[in-house]
Amino acid sequence: MGAASRFRSLLLAGLSCLAVAPSAMAGPSVPAHGSSSTPSLGEALEHSNAEQLALSDHLRQRNVMFYGAWWCPACFRQKHLFGKEAGNRLPYVECDKEPAGRERCRAAGVQAYPTWVMGRQRVEGVQSVEELKQWSGFGGRAAAPMTTPSTVGQTRQPFQ
Repeated sequence: MGAASRFRSLLLAGLSCLAVAPSAMAGPSVPAHGSSSTPSLGEALEHSNAEQLALSDHLRQRNVMFYGAWWCPACFRQKHLFGKEAGNRLPYVECDKEPAGRERCRAAGVQAYPTWVMGRQRVEGVQSVEELKQWSGFGGRAAAPMTTPSTVGQTRQPFQ
């Protein structure tokens, strides 16, 4: 067993005790106070700033969806870029815990984690806050079609 296989086995064993709340597979509704739309991705350590909170709300308003998997380190890094509070409010679909989430991801054509979808546009890989702002039209800027994965940390988990 190679190092990567051992790491994945340990990661799967360590995270398998996490439960996914039904809200993790729901649409872009705002989670109740104190709960998370992304509980399977862990908790960011730093608090969110006003810009991160506003972007999270903007993504929900634009019906943007963040597709990921609980075992995906790139998905955790993506959530962490939003800080604790905004990260917990992201419009997230868990693709690898429950059959309903797997089906939503198949229907959306998700082939890599993380994937962001807005209408017919999609981006794969970890996106910086600035990239998501530009792509989604945050702050009055028009959405620019970005079809190639981000190179932020070269983080893109292939679909399994």
